[in-house]
Amino acid sequence: MFHRIFIANRGEIAVRIIRACRELEIETVAVYSTADAHALHVQLATQSVCIGPARAAESYLNLSALLTAALETGCDAVHPGYGFLSENPEFAELCEKCDLRFIGPSGAVIRQMGNKAAARALMRRHGVPVVPGSDGPVPDAQTAAAIAAEIGYPVLIKASAGGGGRGMRRAYAPEELPTLFAAAQAEAAACFGNGELYVEKLIVNPRHIEFQILADRQGHVIHLGERDCSVQRKNQKLIEESPSRALDAGLRARMGEAAVAAARAAGYQSAGTVEFVLDQDGSFYFIEMNTRIQVEHPVTEMVTGVDLLREQIRIAAGLPLGLTQEQVCQSGCAMECRINAEDPRAGFRPAPGRTEFLHLPGGPGVRVDTALFPGYELPPYYDSLAAKLIVHAPTRLECIRRMRRALEELIIQGYPTTADLAHLILYHPDFVKGRYDTGFLEQHLDELLAWDCKA
Repeated sequence: MFHRIFIANRGEIAVRIIRACRELEIETVAVYSTADAHALHVQLATQSVCIGPARAAESYLNLSALLTAALETGCDAVHPGYGFLSENPEFAELCEKCDLRFIGPSGAVIRQMGNKAAARALMRRHGVPVVPGSDGPVPDAQTAAAIAAEIGYPVLIKASAGGGGRGMRRAYAPEELPTLFAAAQAEAAACFGNGELYVEKLIVNPRHIEFQILADRQGHVIHLGERDCSVQRKNQKLIEESPSRALDAGLRARMGEAAVAAARAAGYQSAGTVEFVLDQDGSFYFIEMNTRIQVEHPVTEMVTGVDLLREQIRIAAGLPLGLTQEQVCQSGCAMECRINAEDPRAGFRPAPGRTEFLHLPGGPGVRVDTALFPGYELPPYYDSLAAKLIVHAPTRLECIRRMRRALEELIIQGYPTTADLAHLILYHPDFVKGRYDTGFLEQHLDELLAWDCKA
């Protein structure tokens, strides 16, 4: 097992990693920018190192500074968390060259699965269903138009190296495609340094279902069930739950088998997530694999009792999985609400600020993952996630009621958050009945905000 782990991240995920390491009796080294000098992860780690100025490019994305700090503090492994460098193949390879175990898959696997066109081709070769579309990257708008005419509109233009909804455009008619192709290409080049695009059939208002994967270095691959992540805003998840109301036992088994097949095809090792879209007719299609721990991993931890961070660290240390597929058992229902420092009434504008007062909910089946504390200044330089509220209960209805209660107890004063919007969503009849898809928030946002005005 490792002696000291270097945490190349910040915020709540850094705190979560520190907690897992503490229970495994592993020392931790936290890094921080000047904006995070008083952050919680800095206070909780065994030791901490200032890595640079507030801008991420000069601190949390500075490969040489991170590796130098890891080596100088005597670490033997690096945990990248999520975001930042977690899916950067160069960082993973440099860690290994420096005799630092990267807690995640190899750089080659990250590179292969990070290129969505290449990942699609790999899945197709191994019998994992993919959305109909181009066989690989599309060189220009004319070729894209020909493929779109063949598979039928609407189509989705996507960046091969994309993520988070960037480098992505929906085309509903032939006359729209040239302009949208150029816009997606420009955005992809600006965001990822790679303007490569591919085209696929747009599945209108699907469910977004992802399966949690664990794969060790001995060749064992298992899945731990699904998470329904269909409540989204511009491809950013807001509420996740497990199990999904959209899956019956047979469909769950088929999707789980496909997820395991996808991980095997990639030669995957570590914790990861295989993401699918589920059409209204019950057809499902692979869309991507996230080669890291997910923001919403606590949902799976609550229904399975498996500590995913612990397993991820054990796998990286060369130990076999602590359980088999037959031993995976889901109990009850779990749900997570992402509490972002954003103002839904101002187009979800980021709203960082000082945490003037904080009260976190508690009680049976309630968990809060956050790096907030009273007086903490939420910096404007990074993502807007302030906290994750997770609940577990025997049934979905009890889970919804518990989440409502927990949101009512949550108090964050100093800046607006999405907590009130999440509370409203939990009262919407379509959500309560489980009849929602990725178009839910777009269809109902004005209605939900109007409810808030009446309240």
